[in-house]
Amino acid sequence: MIGDLVHGKFVANRLLTDVEDCMLEQYHLPDGHIDIGLFTTACDGVGYVAADDATKKANVQVAQIYTTYGGCGKFNDGQVFGVLSGPMVSDVERGLRYVREFTEKESTCYSISDDDSTLIYAQCVSRIGSYFAKAYNLERGSSIAYLIAPAMHGAVGIDEALTQANVDVVRFWSRPTESNMSGAILTGRQAQCETAVSAFKEVIFDLVSEPIEY
Repeated sequence: MIGDLVHGKFVANRLLTDVEDCMLEQYHLPDGHIDIGLFTTACDGVGYVAADDATKKANVQVAQIYTTYGGCGKFNDGQVFGVLSGPMVSDVERGLRYVREFTEKESTCYSISDDDSTLIYAQCVSRIGSYFAKAYNLERGSSIAYLIAPAMHGAVGIDEALTQANVDVVRFWSRPTESNMSGAILTGRQAQCETAVSAFKEVIFDLVSEPIEY
């Protein structure tokens, strides 16, 4: 039903130990990181936040992560492919477990269709880890709102979030991404990020309930 909380979908993961030189080069692994964890999530925004979450809980780095193309306009048509690396096998194993745990238990997707087939992603991250800090030049521990929706819904939602909350724009996806979504990453005090998340969700729920304005 519209408004239902739906956690992300974790697709697969694998641990590779003592990887070959081609992977060391391709994934730009740090010195001493020869073991990697590969994972895929069906909801792309969730994958990025889950990977960052793992860097707070395990001694791992996000060596590479990107969205693969979907093409059908539904949230789960875009998948994230992520690579974690660490100095020890146990570190990478722990990182993979945290990615899966966050995806399946802590991610906050919301349905905008009666059958829960179409989702938006609206997550407040109270304290970011090393991946988001490095990727977006933020202080580690900053709060962010990670907001993603279908193209039109995302634009409407971000406009409302910026109207209601005192936050700064870190990244704005103004047109559809590889997974046919739009949205933004916003930063500010945790309470303001939570306000942005709420405003984003509510205005999109209203849009779904009454799609035609004029």
